[in-house]
Amino acid sequence: MKKILSIFISLIVFLLIFLLQSNFFNWFTIGGIKPNLFIIFVLFLGLFGGRKLGVILGVLFGLILDFLSSYQIGITAIMLGVIGYLGGYFDKNFSKESRITIIIMVIGSTLICELGIYLINSFIIGSNIFILDFIKIITIEILYNVIITIILYPILQKLGYNLEEQFKQPKILTRYY
Repeated sequence: MKKILSIFISLIVFLLIFLLQSNFFNWFTIGGIKPNLFIIFVLFLGLFGGRKLGVILGVLFGLILDFLSSYQIGITAIMLGVIGYLGGYFDKNFSKESRITIIIMVIGSTLICELGIYLINSFIIGSNIFILDFIKIITIEILYNVIITIILYPILQKLGYNLEEQFKQPKILTRYY
């Protein structure tokens, strides 16, 4: 029952982030570029909820985003699923306690997600690739995501540990002497 409640709360947080992305951050753009809060959210779901939860909710949220704001269905879903998987991978191999580690994870996840979306869209549409414009956009978006992560990290960490209690089995180490 608590898992269902956690998923429901994640859906509410998703809707709140969608409203922030589509309304609030339209006023606070840097060079016309907004942060991508969905990458941070799905990364934290993967980090604290595990690979399975990160991938499932990443794909679900990506599909919802594609239906609401895109003409290409599935591209955002694939990339957010990859970010959810990476979050689970990072959980197994890196510490969630260090802000520097989390910042590096956000930088890498933003770069991977946006690069994947850009490349898939360019292959499907067949448009030209503008490297300098892409570098400018991704640099500003990474900086924006890092600043938001630094500001929200204590809240995300606290909520993440609550999510981790629901979805991960306790790790019991048995010793044999």
